[in-house]
Amino acid sequence: MGIIRGICISERRGTRKMEVPEAKLKINWGIEGDAHGGNWHRQVSLLSLEKIEEFRKKGADVDFGAFGENLIVEGFDFSSLPVGSRFRIGDAELEMTQIGKECHSHCAIYQTMGDCIMPREGVFAEVRKPGCIRVNDEVILLPEDPDRPLTAAVVTLSDKGAAGQREDKSGPVIVEELQKAGYKIIETLLLPDDMETIKDQLIRLSDQRQVNLILTTGGTGFSERDCTPEATLAVATRNAPGIAEAIRAGSMEITRRAMLSREASVIRHKTLIVNLPGSPKAVKECLDIVLDQLDHGIRILTGRDGECARK
Repeated sequence: MGIIRGICISERRGTRKMEVPEAKLKINWGIEGDAHGGNWHRQVSLLSLEKIEEFRKKGADVDFGAFGENLIVEGFDFSSLPVGSRFRIGDAELEMTQIGKECHSHCAIYQTMGDCIMPREGVFAEVRKPGCIRVNDEVILLPEDPDRPLTAAVVTLSDKGAAGQREDKSGPVIVEELQKAGYKIIETLLLPDDMETIKDQLIRLSDQRQVNLILTTGGTGFSERDCTPEATLAVATRNAPGIAEAIRAGSMEITRRAMLSREASVIRHKTLIVNLPGSPKAVKECLDIVLDQLDHGIRILTGRDGECARK
């Protein structure tokens, strides 16, 4: 159990958050009156009081709200909890959606201290049930929902698509197939064939959003700009080659040109990343080969199921 020690809001973006004694949590927004609310996954930001106090001991003169956080809570190490963790505060309920964030331009705290805790210790949440919250309210960590669906992100790689010169037709096919299989789609991205951009987004989706499955489409051929497999392998913590091998083997029965495909399949921590080809037809064919087996592998990876050895 935790305790709210501070509530902070800002009426305009780019201004410092100020303390308030109470607030109203709204579905599809966040904290009423806070400029960072909206219908997105970062509606409410939370930071551990203990992490703030540790930072203060290093000489930092920081008040509540200085890191842009909405809720300061005593009793939880938020960054050690998994995405999907749910908290009840009175009648309200929050679900954690992201750990940390990318710091694009170093804030005043970083300029002074050479460090800032929000990018690694702060977490974000969506409002699942509305309600009023107050300083000193109890924060209760709810049991894991056994029926929580597996999550997925779809990343389309195409220079022309990212430039608006070509419609992405493969990404929507993947989304449709995943939804039929019961996955919750967390994000869809359309990116250019750029190695560093692809790596950055795969890392963000795996580490900060902790997506269970990332499916990419495009960038797996022999063209000079095709670099999806290289980016995928570069972020891997473990290899999972059997999925890509099964895709190629199954696709060879449809067209012998499947031997020219370079898809990779890997694990990054608890996220499975699988490359798919770029055409809608090939995407559908590949998913028909492997999608029904991925669920079990992901559940083993995330600790929801036991081992898969046959008796």
